[in-house]
Amino acid sequence: MATRGQGRGRRLRGVAATAFALAVAMSSEVAAQALDRSLGPLPPPRPPAPIPQASPPSANLAPAGGAIGPPTSLLPEASTPPQSALAPAIGPAGAPAALQSGPVIPAGQVALALSARFGRDPPAITGGLLWRIYADKPDVAGTFRLIKEDRTASPTIVLPAGGYLVHVTFGLANAVKRVQLRSEAVREVFEIAAGGARFEGRVGDSKIPSGQISFDVYRGSQFEPGEKRPAGKEIATGDVVLLPEGAYHVVSNYGDGNAVVRSDIRVQAGKLTDVTINHRAAVITLKLVSEAGGEALANTQWSVLTPGGDVVKESIGAFPKVILAEGDYIVIARNEGHAFKGEFKVEPGVDREVEVLAHALKQSKSP
Repeated sequence: MATRGQGRGRRLRGVAATAFALAVAMSSEVAAQALDRSLGPLPPPRPPAPIPQASPPSANLAPAGGAIGPPTSLLPEASTPPQSALAPAIGPAGAPAALQSGPVIPAGQVALALSARFGRDPPAITGGLLWRIYADKPDVAGTFRLIKEDRTASPTIVLPAGGYLVHVTFGLANAVKRVQLRSEAVREVFEIAAGGARFEGRVGDSKIPSGQISFDVYRGSQFEPGEKRPAGKEIATGDVVLLPEGAYHVVSNYGDGNAVVRSDIRVQAGKLTDVTINHRAAVITLKLVSEAGGEALANTQWSVLTPGGDVVKESIGAFPKVILAEGDYIVIARNEGHAFKGEFKVEPGVDREVEVLAHALKQSKSP
């Protein structure tokens, strides 16, 4: 598939970055569960923020039925400062300059300035972070008490002197540090090697409507042995999934029949990757009629089978729609105790009606 115009890509980059950052609010709670299981029961998270509609993705050709567009930065170009300006300046006393000019810290309290970036070298993460601060020792019940929660990109939190566990999530990626606060302000920078993926499905040049397709994402390649852990289930078209950097495979489910395509992808830190899954399938409408072109008979039970006899789809209705992968099929229609048989072929992108004549193969009463 050809890459879309670079001019349009530049205009969409800022929108994609905004959608990427805001989409975190929905998925960031999942990553926090990993720490919660090790720390013990914790208070429930706050409800997520709504996600804006993502921009149409770009696409390039990729193997295994998927097209992966060129990764774009998660930050708008204009908002990415020089690397030297990403972290606050450190004053002579070792505290961030913003802290030194801020309000007076009460006695016994210490300021903790937090920020995160995409790994060791990429720029700072400017949104979509969830910070949680816990006591560094469990209580009598064996759980780590949640002290503070914050969703700003670079919060400064004032806490009593002592030890803490600081946990940050960015989608399904997360990091944790043990921090000791004494008398001087402390700044901690977290490195989160994470990126994002956004999906759509196509048949030929036509985009599959979002209500007809969903995507499941699993860790590792589809060709690696062993059971795969899901990183995301039933993801809708245009949704951004934030993932730790690495290899994943996508299962694209077009309809609820046999139109399923698998494709390997790679998520890069600090990048939003658009993935297009290409299906060779079509939408088939089934009709049982008494004569060619006649009205569909109601209360018909349908079974769609492969030539080998495997059942692909069953349904009930006068004219059900089934989404089927390319190939040859046998259809059995049952109505008023009689069974009728037909055969048809599915060609990619050719949506059509398939009529089964009620007099074509009239059998005795079905058991």
